[in-house]
Amino acid sequence: MPFDWSNLITTQHLINLLDVAVVWYAIYKLMMLLRGTKAVQLFKGIIVIVIIKLLSWYIGLSTVSWIMDQVINWGIIAIIIIFQPEIRRGLEHLGRGTFVHNRKQGAEEEKMVKALDQAIQYMSKRRIGALITIQMNTGLEDYIETGIKLDADITGALLINIFIPNTPLHDGAVIIKDNKIAVAAAYLPLSESNLIPKALGTRHRAAVGISEVTDALTIVVSEETGGVTITKNSELLRDLTQNDYLKLLRNELIPKQEVKNDNILTKFVDGFAKSFKGGRKH
Repeated sequence: MPFDWSNLITTQHLINLLDVAVVWYAIYKLMMLLRGTKAVQLFKGIIVIVIIKLLSWYIGLSTVSWIMDQVINWGIIAIIIIFQPEIRRGLEHLGRGTFVHNRKQGAEEEKMVKALDQAIQYMSKRRIGALITIQMNTGLEDYIETGIKLDADITGALLINIFIPNTPLHDGAVIIKDNKIAVAAAYLPLSESNLIPKALGTRHRAAVGISEVTDALTIVVSEETGGVTITKNSELLRDLTQNDYLKLLRNELIPKQEVKNDNILTKFVDGFAKSFKGGRKH
């Protein structure tokens, strides 16, 4: 007997699939919102409590199950209080219409890379220490809140002026978010890794520290040597040349789709130009 696909693909089934998809998308966005914040540890604790509740119910541990019920019931109020900054931030994103994040097509990122290059070259030659963190997918709100708000366009001149020694903003990190300098003089977590060479100072430890808890990309200019270091995902890339760090920055910051489209467009234009020249010869 042939299978009747019409019984499988029904309006009710499609609605159920949409329902599940919306719930999973909401959970995914919540996880993205919590990543890189202190609340993520509390979120893990909630998951542990739910797992204990399910196991105690399945095994038949009635006392443990009752205690977990009380924790969960009263925990709703605690969650609202504990996660208040994250809830506010999520509602703000939703109100601004940026809950669904669309990256720009590459022009802004290329402009940012050039500004960073200008600042890095200037500071490296003069051995001016700098610490610049660029937000990727993980939120950096906990660290942004520790800095002095700027919300300024990224330019080489502004970055240089921020890190000039003995100025109010030079101590701490610049955090870049959504192609803007969000804050200066921000505090980043220091890594306690024993793998970091002792010759490296606080800036490098802060750069590694933020890379251990988020996917941020951080640039360090050494005050002692002028060397350029980039950290990401707990990796420490030291003494990079200009070509090295430019290649890395473009790789990480400029959307891959844009590069691909540019290559396709370039090939098309080149092919068209060759055809046009060939036609003129005839």
